[in-house]
Amino acid sequence: MSFLKEAARPCRASTAWRLYSRQFQYQKRLFSRSRPFASPVSAEEVNGAHKYCIDLLSKYDRPSYTLSTFIPPHARSFYIALRALNVSLSLIPDTISSPTIGLMRLQFWRDAVTKILAGSPPKEPVALLLASAISELNERTQGRARISKGWLTRMISAREQTLTNDPYPNIAALESYAENTYSTLMYLTLSALPMASVTADHVASHIGKAAGIAAVLRGLPLVAFPAPAAKSPSGSSVSAGPKQGAVMLPLDIMAQTGVKEEEVLRRGADAEGLRDAVFTVATRASDHLITVEQMLSNLRAGKDVGHDFEHEGEEGHEYGHDVLGGAQTRESPVDEINRAFGVFMPAVSTRLWLDRLQQYDFDVFRPELLRSDWKFPWKAYMAFNRKSI
Repeated sequence: MSFLKEAARPCRASTAWRLYSRQFQYQKRLFSRSRPFASPVSAEEVNGAHKYCIDLLSKYDRPSYTLSTFIPPHARSFYIALRALNVSLSLIPDTISSPTIGLMRLQFWRDAVTKILAGSPPKEPVALLLASAISELNERTQGRARISKGWLTRMISAREQTLTNDPYPNIAALESYAENTYSTLMYLTLSALPMASVTADHVASHIGKAAGIAAVLRGLPLVAFPAPAAKSPSGSSVSAGPKQGAVMLPLDIMAQTGVKEEEVLRRGADAEGLRDAVFTVATRASDHLITVEQMLSNLRAGKDVGHDFEHEGEEGHEYGHDVLGGAQTRESPVDEINRAFGVFMPAVSTRLWLDRLQQYDFDVFRPELLRSDWKFPWKAYMAFNRKSI
């Protein structure tokens, strides 16, 4: 399921957007002037891969394209490659003729992750940029930016359930999917800073769950009424014919609100109970953002965040003296949050989309919800300056 499809409509000109454009062009100049990476990837290949990934984000993931300017420069190329990988994975179901082919492509990416971390990536643009960015991170951070293979493969494995559009059995399963995809994207970006902080990971977990739930809602019309033909990101045609639509809402929520899949596929937005179901799922996403707001308020008041991080102690969430390869500079939780705030900016785009969904009375089929919000760059700029979502 392609969760990231948006109309690639330019945002209205504004002071903030001009600032972003200048910073983004500066970033590209810095990237092209950087010295060669300690890898078999040539500078020409890296530059080509960088342009490919930027174009991919510009077309399919405008929020991430815009928010890249808030990521520290030394980690920005990694962020762009990682988000491009997420787009590539999300597009697989739209560019295959059978689930078997989809499984083969996912296996390609599992194998590619092993090769990328070994410094010998396949000749694929996203893989090339990811390998080069990791090499650059290792050099700039003296090996402290440890990119978890487990987290990368978790993202890939989580996409298997979207190949056949199997519904989520309950809201908890949807949250687990969001944790394994969107939260994990944020954990990896935090690692690139580098940062190993239970507070930062805790905030990222809630924001990622909200973003993942909103992405599923945003993609609901596209999965229910899929396009009859598909093209790969490179533009080549594939043999996939018309696909059977599906309603990717948790089954427990559908049962509570009386939503029937066949009714949605027949009547679309007018299906009985659909808006109630969307409201219930959207409320869960909003609850995660409200939780983050309360956590930040508690921290800035000198208090504890208020509840434990449920994933502490799991793979990649071990926090100790040598987690990042040496003694860490002691930072307060508030300082950690402020230093990593660029990573948390998807909360802003998620909040804006949920607000627009409410504005349209939870009619997820409104075409306006698939378009870029012209206010987003300015809202993001203000949120970053205020360190508030």
